[in-house]
Amino acid sequence: MSNIIEVRGLTKSYGDHLVLDNMSFALEEGQIIGLMGPNGCGKTSLMKIMAGLINDYKGEVLIDGSPVGIHTKSIIAYLPEKTYLANWMNSVDAVKYIADFYPDFDSKKAYDMLDLFEIPKTQKIKSMSKGMQEKLQLMLVMCRNARLYILDEPLGGVDPAARAFILDTIMKNHPEGSTLLISTHLINDVEHIFDHAFMIGRGHVLLDESVAKVRENGKTLEDVFKEVFQYAWQTY
Repeated sequence: MSNIIEVRGLTKSYGDHLVLDNMSFALEEGQIIGLMGPNGCGKTSLMKIMAGLINDYKGEVLIDGSPVGIHTKSIIAYLPEKTYLANWMNSVDAVKYIADFYPDFDSKKAYDMLDLFEIPKTQKIKSMSKGMQEKLQLMLVMCRNARLYILDEPLGGVDPAARAFILDTIMKNHPEGSTLLISTHLINDVEHIFDHAFMIGRGHVLLDESVAKVRENGKTLEDVFKEVFQYAWQTY
């Protein structure tokens, strides 16, 4: 199995604040990878770098063996933590907008999913609830036929009753063989779908291991998360 993501010596700062500190790792394709860490640890920065939205960093980032650029952007479907769609749009406008950008976008599937998600077709995005906006954005991402899905807190703004539905949507709509990189704080809700656990903190990789290996001692991923970060905060 080849690597879909390779990172070598990645360093990113905001002014004097070092977020990613000479970070190196590789992640294999075809997995569902949980990206975990406390607030401010660099998860979103790392995802934005991979997606090509942040360029002022040091080091090398390869996606599918290529530097971040036109090719990598064409195979990545990125779900940001914050809403990016224009307030004047309704859901139909959003579908047409994304379809214009990505040849791999399935418009028919998108319209079917608007009905499935019960998202009104004519309601302006600015008047939608945060949860409905996030469902719309997730739907748009999962209607891409991408190689790598980068999802930044896809469950962050929805109620517990909707989380299972959203996870089911993600699992049923990503193409076979594709890779999902999902950041989350809700480890207990999503750890059952992860193949690989990737934890970062204070600019460093603290855990890079298969979930099966993590669970060999009978602990949950959430248990291990608490242990990793308690230890990391004591030793840095």
